[in-house]
Amino acid sequence: MTKPSNELVLALREAKNVLVATHTHPDGDALGSQLAMGNILHSLGKNVFLYGEEQVSPLYKFLPGSARIESLLPALSGFDCAIALDCGDQFRLGQAMDSLLTVRPFLVVDHHVGHKDFGDLRWVAPDRASTGELVYDLAGALGAEIAYDTAYCLYAAIVSDTGSFKYSSTTADTFRIAQDLISRGVKPAEVSGKLFDNFTVKRLNLLRLVLDSLELHAENRLAVISAPREVFVKTGTTQGDTETFINYPRSLDTVKVAAFLKETEAGLIAVSLRSKGTSYDVAQVAASFGGGGHRNAAGFKLRDTTIPEVREKLLAALLPLVRG
Repeated sequence: MTKPSNELVLALREAKNVLVATHTHPDGDALGSQLAMGNILHSLGKNVFLYGEEQVSPLYKFLPGSARIESLLPALSGFDCAIALDCGDQFRLGQAMDSLLTVRPFLVVDHHVGHKDFGDLRWVAPDRASTGELVYDLAGALGAEIAYDTAYCLYAAIVSDTGSFKYSSTTADTFRIAQDLISRGVKPAEVSGKLFDNFTVKRLNLLRLVLDSLELHAENRLAVISAPREVFVKTGTTQGDTETFINYPRSLDTVKVAAFLKETEAGLIAVSLRSKGTSYDVAQVAASFGGGGHRNAAGFKLRDTTIPEVREKLLAALLPLVRG
């Protein structure tokens, strides 16, 4: 198990004004890690600014401190350090990427297998199940106390990225950290309820339309679902409402690989890939399209295209994988 470098820890210790960021369209691990990191740095006497390109999704507003994430950047000359969490590629920092990277030193903490190096100092640990685990270890390295709100955010981050501890990335260390966070007052049933039992009527209608698109291939070993722009317009929902939808086709007993194609804006298709076991490496497939991720969870985006065009290319890449 790797540890953060002394240089990275020292940079955070010496910093006075720190900007904390994560990737665009953040999931539970990204937001939980960002909020926890902000709390940890604040407890050490730092001035902290939490940056997010878009407003926090209603799915994650239950996280303590989520209202503190701001989408308007202040003058970056006032920061003597920045840290990006759960961000495997500098382009996932979003439209403010070039501006954010002017802050020095720029630190990166991530756990994605397909991480593309950027920043001045990095801690990338693809053997860890979540970035939340890394932030927990970083708190220890900094000598920071983990208060209840921080523990809550870290537990939500870990549960989110391990699928409630059911993904193959889950390790004994994952459970050790979760146990400590629970001992600090976090109630697992409460967090899981807010993460997974959180459907609105609009979101349920969106799920119904998305599941209507289900296609099965290769003797039901490959499942594909899709969400064109019109389903979001029809249901009054956003891309953020599709969180966890990929788990439904993946849950079929015969399915080894599942894919979810979303038209996030005109001509931009985002693809999420999930697989079961160790025989189906979807990170390699995602990498072939310019994306990345983990063996069992990966993704990519393609511009100036359509869902049918991407589906055709994706099937050509996935069918040989599931057919072995």
